[in-house]
Amino acid sequence: MESIIVKLMPFAKVLFAFLLMLAGMRFKVGLGLSIMAGGVAMGFLFGMAPLPLIKAGALALTQEKFHFLMAIVGLILILSDAMERSGQSKRLMEALSGFLTSPRLRLVFFPALIGLLPMPGGAVFSAPMVKTVSEDMKIRNSDRAVLNYWFRHVWELIWPLYPGIILTVALADIQIIDLISHTWPGTPAMLLIGWFFFLRPGVLGASDIAMPELPGGRSKSAALREGLPLLTAIIGAVGLETVIAAFAPSVPFELGVVAALLGAVVCVMIQNTQLGLKFLRDVLTKKSLWSMVFVIVSIFVFKDIMQAAGVVQEMANKAGGEAALFASAAFLPFLVGLVAGINVAFVGATFPLLLGVLGSLGMQDQMIPYLVLATFCGFTGVMISPIHICFILTCQYFQCDLMRTWRKVVWPSLSFLACGVALFLVLI
Repeated sequence: MESIIVKLMPFAKVLFAFLLMLAGMRFKVGLGLSIMAGGVAMGFLFGMAPLPLIKAGALALTQEKFHFLMAIVGLILILSDAMERSGQSKRLMEALSGFLTSPRLRLVFFPALIGLLPMPGGAVFSAPMVKTVSEDMKIRNSDRAVLNYWFRHVWELIWPLYPGIILTVALADIQIIDLISHTWPGTPAMLLIGWFFFLRPGVLGASDIAMPELPGGRSKSAALREGLPLLTAIIGAVGLETVIAAFAPSVPFELGVVAALLGAVVCVMIQNTQLGLKFLRDVLTKKSLWSMVFVIVSIFVFKDIMQAAGVVQEMANKAGGEAALFASAAFLPFLVGLVAGINVAFVGATFPLLLGVLGSLGMQDQMIPYLVLATFCGFTGVMISPIHICFILTCQYFQCDLMRTWRKVVWPSLSFLACGVALFLVLI
């Protein structure tokens, strides 16, 4: 009996630290503070004295990966804000609307397009567009809400501008292409699942769908002009990373992403001269920007404290590798995603633990399959979370009952998780 307690003790300590983080998220203490508190608690529970703990946290903020990640996330938020504030996002929607002829495509296109802009609560940006294209359709507001919510997130496991992906490759020290070349099945899976549960003829009949006219013509030049900042960011980031990997492997690939995003910001500023320097000052003083910065600080502090405290080694030595591997690759990512409702939370809180467990077990060659499994589990938790900000804002906009609408998301999300498990078994 005593030996069982000894074996379970490291897990109990880690579980307490995670429960502390989850409680902070649940009671709206703040994501950054919650992760920081969990990291400090874990350090003390595993025997770290205050001075070494502070030193480990301070050293985390001197890392090159940390500085690059700060720059990337900051530029993404500036780009999203600039396109929204200048009205360029709206102009892009209007320029593309003339190319849409299928009613079902009209329902999902704008949420999916807005999904290319990784901004918090972005679903409320596409909700008015879904309302406009479905005004003459005989569908309920709860159906509009789930369509907007689901298809807004189809790119999260593959789009290189999402902070969750950027943070994952930063923590694992791999290139973005190494990750998304394995997680890409998540996007067609979400599209197929979304079609089956929300769009197929058995759910939306032909009599339920009308073909309202949308403003805007079929101008390819207008669509290209308004989408130029996005194209600069996306093509530039992937292209520069590929060039760096091929011709200058000693140069950090994040440098290419920063350069592409900087070019995109310059592009949108040139196209919208009315923004001016006042816009940059307003963005740099926004609370949401600095909240995200603090989240990144907390994640890196948490990661280094966990490593300095020897958390992974003690779990592996006391309890064996299988239990630690299951907890870090499946259970904890899902739980944190469910409670936090944001990808960055489950990546930052659980992936350092997963990577450490894989290293202690000598399973570094299986890192990608386990990252894929953890990503699918965590993202399922995010999608099924009733406190996901996109879900809450969408339900508020369409004035539909939150819990009744939430029930429509549960089975599609669990189907997505099953796809992730199947993908993991193939990769492993």
